[in-house]
Amino acid sequence: MRRRSFLKTVGAAGLAVGVTPAWGMHEAADQQNPHPSFSDGKKNSEQSSPEAILLKDYRPKSLYKIPITEVPRAKFPIIDMHSHAYAKTPEEIGEWVRNMDEVGVAKTIILTGATGQEFDDVHRKYGVYPNRFELWCGFDYAGYDQAGFGPQAIRELERCQQAGARGVGELHDKGKGLSSNKVNAVGMHPDDARMDPVFERCGQLGMPVNIHVADPIWMYEPMDNRNDGLMNAFHWRLDNQPDIVGHAGMIDILDRTVKKHSGTTFIACHFANLDYDLERLGNLFATHPNLYADISARYAETAPIPRFVSEFYRKYADRLLYGTDMGFDKPMYRVTFRILETSDEHFYETDLFSYHWSLNGFGLPDEVLRKVYHANPNKILSSRGTPVRS
Repeated sequence: MRRRSFLKTVGAAGLAVGVTPAWGMHEAADQQNPHPSFSDGKKNSEQSSPEAILLKDYRPKSLYKIPITEVPRAKFPIIDMHSHAYAKTPEEIGEWVRNMDEVGVAKTIILTGATGQEFDDVHRKYGVYPNRFELWCGFDYAGYDQAGFGPQAIRELERCQQAGARGVGELHDKGKGLSSNKVNAVGMHPDDARMDPVFERCGQLGMPVNIHVADPIWMYEPMDNRNDGLMNAFHWRLDNQPDIVGHAGMIDILDRTVKKHSGTTFIACHFANLDYDLERLGNLFATHPNLYADISARYAETAPIPRFVSEFYRKYADRLLYGTDMGFDKPMYRVTFRILETSDEHFYETDLFSYHWSLNGFGLPDEVLRKVYHANPNKILSSRGTPVRS
């Protein structure tokens, strides 16, 4: 299954017609590949003169004669700290487990973002493999705009934990407020006082919180010829959203939230969407010992600057967590291994990512890979009595 493959049925016209997706859909939370198939783009490009090639159809191929490294299996056992319930049937879940076995993933965290019967249903399906999948729930935001919000959300959190939830996530706030599968809590951000007792209860229950704040910076920038992430940014643009907290403001909200709840473990997914400003993320790490970041779905955003990013991994090796958030097929996993483990240069993965950038490997040393792949995730999981053994 390709990353959010269902999105290939929408936005096929892409930049040519200016389609903008609806706000706040959980399944569209991250940056997916919204483009037609490679063969369609190639066909269109071959039939057009250079002056008529559309940006959405641009599919460069590297001509450099340089090493190409295949990494069929991760160098060390992996705990994938960021995935979703992509597999819908017992057969697909079984296929996922076989893929994990083949590529070296010991365990996968399924961030359902769900509560109630929806969480129970997903947990029942994946619970067939209790040693391979761990399910995290969401928050019930019902009545968030009414007096007395909080106690019911806590009761449902406790019920989900009793039903098998081991953490909370993925929570979403791109600037308009927290959202779940069913409720968009417009105007209520994570640092809102209404959320204080809920986050505090997570800490008391030993339930880590995976939180998605903001989106990549290119989505907030003007959609003009200076935006070097335009191919992807346009489809998930936020620059034209009214009444939205900007990127910097969302990072400030994350900062305040983590500070207020020092007894709760927070995982800012996707590098806290600071893939463009890792120094700011490093400052957050230095300030908040209860903050981690997963690296999911930001491989394309970081691989263009491999030397800088590699140094960041080395410096903050104790705070980064492996994650995917891109389906469950074997080629997807192997792309992440190539970027993390090898020193390959100038390669493209247009089937998986929708930027036009070339990618490069980080060539991370073994001690960093062990921490990111396994030791750091296991530290979080084992603190609740559920270590994953390699």
